[in-house]
Amino acid sequence: MNTEVRYPPGPRGLPVVGNTVDLSYDIFGFFEELRDEYGRIASYEVFGTEACMIAHPDAIQQVLLDSHEAFEKGEVLTRNLADAMGEGLFVTGGGQWQNQRTQVQPAFYRNRINTYVPEMRTTAEETVEQWRDGMVVDVNDRMTEMTIDVLGRTLFGVDVTENPVVSEASDAILARFDTSRFWSFLPDRLPTPTNRRYRQKTDELQQFVDDLARQRREQNPEHRGDDLLSILVEVVEASDLTREEFRDNMVTFLFAGHETTALGLTYTLLCLAQHPDEQAALRAEIDAACDENLTAKDLPKLEQTENVIDEALRLYPPVYMFFRETSQDVELQGYTIPEGTTLVLPQWAVHRDSAWWDDPETFRPERFADDDDDRPEYAYFPFGGGPRHCIGMRFARMEMKTVLATILNEYSFDLVSDPSPELIASTNLKPAEPIEIELEKC
Repeated sequence: MNTEVRYPPGPRGLPVVGNTVDLSYDIFGFFEELRDEYGRIASYEVFGTEACMIAHPDAIQQVLLDSHEAFEKGEVLTRNLADAMGEGLFVTGGGQWQNQRTQVQPAFYRNRINTYVPEMRTTAEETVEQWRDGMVVDVNDRMTEMTIDVLGRTLFGVDVTENPVVSEASDAILARFDTSRFWSFLPDRLPTPTNRRYRQKTDELQQFVDDLARQRREQNPEHRGDDLLSILVEVVEASDLTREEFRDNMVTFLFAGHETTALGLTYTLLCLAQHPDEQAALRAEIDAACDENLTAKDLPKLEQTENVIDEALRLYPPVYMFFRETSQDVELQGYTIPEGTTLVLPQWAVHRDSAWWDDPETFRPERFADDDDDRPEYAYFPFGGGPRHCIGMRFARMEMKTVLATILNEYSFDLVSDPSPELIASTNLKPAEPIEIELEKC
């Protein structure tokens, strides 16, 4: 019997820091080079921490779905995000995660989310009403403001745009986890200015959520709205969900929900701005789908719009990698990976892998209209997969469709900024420079 343990190959790093310098210099290029030179299961090291890149779709399916019990969120994620959302769904595991998911899931059922579409459309219309023919728009700024507004209305039932606490906390989190900065790999306990600001702003965000929750609890239940805050306040009152878990989940939904959707919209508009033919096709689809105001029942008809969104998320996944940690020795693609190893599942490197995608650098939405039985399911996983797939996936997709339909109903647009913008790998994949479009009234 062969008992040889095969650990995945990988580059030899520097003493002490390992491969940290290469990672901070170009994290996307690092994982692509790792994939091409060492294979789709490969090892590396960050400050003495052994890590493995998992970039083969079959292995990703094993980690996220088939054998998900053998993997946990891991110290890298839980330690780094504990200050902001340590008791929330994104970070917790085991029985605590399962209990939270069960309690929170009804708030994300399709029939519940359908009721939010009018707010999504109204918010998008208010944004577009401020635009003018010939105007140049900074897409990410506008989409971020819009998605914060949408989440404020649907999540909290209040206008959060007048309070800078959300945007300031987002900026602080971005700076803390910007992988192009060497300090993002340093322990969070070090009192650097970035770490201090991160803690201060996340504390302020948590206090903001606590105050809103207290106000809602003090309301007569009959006078509460149907926003997510009211729903979860009732869940806390009727279950064993703690107030800390409640708060950290609200912070998770607010931060993760607005930024990932804003970035998805930003990159979709970046792609569409370079393809006027696609804009025209989507506009025709939207005109055919609804007579007047777009409603939830119209959204499933926007199939081509969904293909465009999928292709933009393939090229520019807002969540560009997932972390897991082995809770036992596991075998992946013929390699044995020891218990306690940090695993990185990089969407960026998988979504742009020519083994699974023909001409992977090119924007081709029609590839999602074709049924490609040869492509592994987990060659595309912008929202994760398995039991821990993103709980807000349906909400995000509905919002993106609604916003795009609202914009395209009024304007066509051309890109006036760099078609290949520099990107920042932080908690999410963010543009390092403005993405700007010039509007033309339809």
